Amino acid sequence: MVVGARTDLWRRAASLIPGGVNSPVRAMRGVGLDEPVFMARGEGASIEDVDGNRYVDWVQSWGPLIFGHADPETLAAVHAATDRGTTFGAPTEAEVELATEIVDAMPSVEMVRLVSSGTEASMSALRLARGVTRRDRVIKFVGCYHGHVDALLASAGSGVMTLGIPSTPGVPTGVTGDTIVCGFNDVDGVAAACEQYGEGLAAILVEPVAGNMGCVPPQPGFLEALRTLADATGALLVFDEVMTGFRVGRGGAQELYGITPDLTILGKIVGGGLPAAAFGGRAELMERLAPVGDVYQAGTLSGNPLATAAGVSVLRRLRDPAIYDELERLSTRLEEGLQPFGTVQRVGAMLTLFCRDEPVERYEDAATSDTERFGALFRHLLAEGFYLPPSQFECLFPSTAHSDEHVDATLAAVRSFFDAAA
Repeated sequence: MVVGARTDLWRRAASLIPGGVNSPVRAMRGVGLDEPVFMARGEGASIEDVDGNRYVDWVQSWGPLIFGHADPETLAAVHAATDRGTTFGAPTEAEVELATEIVDAMPSVEMVRLVSSGTEASMSALRLARGVTRRDRVIKFVGCYHGHVDALLASAGSGVMTLGIPSTPGVPTGVTGDTIVCGFNDVDGVAAACEQYGEGLAAILVEPVAGNMGCVPPQPGFLEALRTLADATGALLVFDEVMTGFRVGRGGAQELYGITPDLTILGKIVGGGLPAAAFGGRAELMERLAPVGDVYQAGTLSGNPLATAAGVSVLRRLRDPAIYDELERLSTRLEEGLQPFGTVQRVGAMLTLFCRDEPVERYEDAATSDTERFGALFRHLLAEGFYLPPSQFECLFPSTAHSDEHVDATLAAVRSFFDAAA
């Protein structure tokens, strides 16, 4: 692996950008690297860095690129939109078309509001839930990430359930004072929280498949229990499907598991690789948003013409069930090939190899993974031309651009690492 321009860029970036990166996980410190890899271009399943090294990319920009890098149809749609202008600050037809695709795909969504990031969607959905219920408290789960919204940057102690406290300086304790943190897959803990705080509970907010502590599926009955508890307390059930939406199936995790949330948060694939996100739900809830309702939410670049063009191009093609059949086939091959090397957990086209022997059902399980071994594996694969998420607690994201040959080559490189370590 050649390293040259990368080091120069790193030095410049470190003097201009905090930590040299614009999102912390890109720093690669969690996998034992002092400097990140700067990428220059991508095509299909591959990505190329500024020094000309090419990698089979299992990150795919953390999930949005379900058709791979530089997908020709997406690029054509964006180029056509660019010719018409980059932003208007006014409604466009593409916004309506993207909303149509979302509503058609997501079982629980009757109306949708477009925004620019998953964090913005989470913040807005939480505000709407509080506005509708006229309550303040929200339940979230350890290991589930909903963007850097102040009220949701809360961590739990060793107990099953605890009132949230800030997990980062700069978040006032009062902001997280109404955030109740429960254990993922812990029905008893959620039931106890609902019994204690239910009268003031605005929302139960959850990733239906956790993806930010690695891929952790819901245990049988967990999502059903959340639906029942939300109904019993009068709270809204909010699914954060930024990661699972259009990835584990066209209708997301809610379609896969047959659970209907009140509100849904979307991102990543919904923008086709450009900055876009959304939140939606029943019309009676969404019509509480301004300008027709009293809950204010706005955004200058919401529904950006380039992002909506990309999103429409991608979501229209995802109407074809054969795409998900192929993603399932390829992801299954990757899952089965990785199983000898740790605990592999997968839902649809998202999966994680945990460097541990036992299943992962909650954050505490994931936290006992051998992060040193994962870091060594990451560095080995990077040197061999394979790009994995630079964190034990993230997912691999197969795309339609990946092939059996990519799977076989990746598995061979993984096997060589574990054989050498034996």
